[in-house]
Amino acid sequence: MIYRSAEEWRNAQSKRIVLFGMSGLGKTYLATMLRQTGDWFHYSVDYRIGTRYMGEYIADNFKREAMRVPLLRELLMSDSVYIASNITFENLAPLSTYLGKPGSQSRGGLDFDEYRRRQNQHQRAEIAALLDTRHFVERADDIYRIPHFVCDSGGSICEVVDPTDPDDPVLQALSRDLLMVWIEGSDAHTAELVRRFDRAPKPMYYQPQFLERAWVAYRVEKGLDEHEVNPDDFIRWTYARALAHRQPRYAAMAKLGVTVKAEEVAEIRSPQDFDDLIALAIARKES
Repeated sequence: MIYRSAEEWRNAQSKRIVLFGMSGLGKTYLATMLRQTGDWFHYSVDYRIGTRYMGEYIADNFKREAMRVPLLRELLMSDSVYIASNITFENLAPLSTYLGKPGSQSRGGLDFDEYRRRQNQHQRAEIAALLDTRHFVERADDIYRIPHFVCDSGGSICEVVDPTDPDDPVLQALSRDLLMVWIEGSDAHTAELVRRFDRAPKPMYYQPQFLERAWVAYRVEKGLDEHEVNPDDFIRWTYARALAHRQPRYAAMAKLGVTVKAEEVAEIRSPQDFDDLIALAIARKES
């Protein structure tokens, strides 16, 4: 770890961390709180994916839909209107909408081959965005003179790296420059995330092998052909399984850094609280 003790962390002139874990446990809450002090640069991996690496795919998809409307088609063909996504750190809906859900097209689903193509695009984009972290660490200092840096990673980070490979290029790059911080949720948190997802199922990225197995297992269990799959039902069925699949991968990643509990994160109200929690996590690892 780049901070070998709690004291070294507290005294560091430049604190650099990567927050990772399940979506909904406080990564963006912490990153936003730190950014608002003016002393922390907030690098959002999902924002980078949606703007730098998948922005054109997203905008083209909007245009494809607009071309079906005669009025909009005419305006687009004459360069009279401009169509683009408005992704923010807090609103990543254009990215998740583009990823979509597989299943019946009459119910808003995507053909599975097209869905898999978009998943592959996201995988490449996420790896590239994670490897851009060092560039933004340097940029934060060189341009903005902001001393501290927080990388707010996506929930799918564990799906695009191999936590069991000591030579994984993404994990090597991240752990060389930043402290890896896992926000670990409890069973109760997982249950609440599942309930929340069930109310409003949202597209997400899955590891290819996991997705293939889930797609086959779901259709066998339900006795459905691909075109009969209800997209929302499939991703609801898959979500809890995806969380269980990710947990040991997060845990393996955490060996490169420290672990904090989601309950501890929920108690943080200030940057000083955050400093204290990271110091505590480092001390726990030392003991």
